[in-house]
Amino acid sequence: MKLYNSIGPNPHVVRMFIAELGLEIETEEVDLMGGENRREEHLKRNPSGQMPALELDNGDFLAEITVICEYLDEINGHSDLIGKTAEQRAETKMWVRRIDLQIVEPLTNGFRFSEGYDLFKDRLHLIPQASDDLKAIAQERLKWLDEQLEGKQYICGDRLTLADIHLYCFLNFGATVGQAIDPANKNIFDLYSRIDSLESASA
Repeated sequence: MKLYNSIGPNPHVVRMFIAELGLEIETEEVDLMGGENRREEHLKRNPSGQMPALELDNGDFLAEITVICEYLDEINGHSDLIGKTAEQRAETKMWVRRIDLQIVEPLTNGFRFSEGYDLFKDRLHLIPQASDDLKAIAQERLKWLDEQLEGKQYICGDRLTLADIHLYCFLNFGATVGQAIDPANKNIFDLYSRIDSLESASA
């Protein structure tokens, strides 16, 4: 297999997940800032033009970070990162979807529509007037998630999962683009610090 990698929070999620699984996968860098991901060669790997992409041993390609992580977990026998039982897997996927739709999407679009405007203006349909509201939505949902984390070590209780990794990588990104963690969200801050101390966080 080969991982087509780049800068950005999406590839970070996959790299961190791979590190937590203890896998070593060949990587090839794609110049995201230079728009290499929007050129024909990469569009053959992922017609959405997004990063990362995983080339399988049979020559097929997988995109979408949750799909890549779930595939790698499944072919390696199911770990706690997704879940060893159907119930655990369902719980993990439920939280990943909540985090993705309610926090990650408004956070990243808030960035694309404002600070990232010049980078994305020729690549995506942008709505600059929506940026402040999107950032506010992300913060509102983080406050909600902070309440859900009360008394928990991780999002799914006592096991580190893809949900934690997903949240961590995008909070890490948010902190670099003016969307830092609100100190009032102590449970979120503690979770972030706990994951930031893992060796895999620097993958």
